[in-house]
Amino acid sequence: MEHIVLFIPSGGELIVVVLFALLFFGADAIPGLARTVGKGMREFKKATDDIKNEFESHTADIKQDLTKMSENLEKSGSEVKRKIDEELKD
Repeated sequence: MEHIVLFIPSGGELIVVVLFALLFFGADAIPGLARTVGKGMREFKKATDDIKNEFESHTADIKQDLTKMSENLEKSGSEVKRKIDEELKD
């Protein structure tokens, strides 16, 4: 499975973000903020997985229908060819 990574912060960027969070929110609020961000990320991942699974299930149904139609067309074509060959022999 291929994953697209949009942004990977480097060490220096992480330090700046942590310092900003400490200054803006204070040391007491950081654990709660981290939990909230983690919960949001989990919910986002679950939602994207649900959408992906739904899409795959619908495309599987379409693929199955197309396969059946193709088999029916091949069968019909074979019958038509057989009838034409019989008519030409007569």
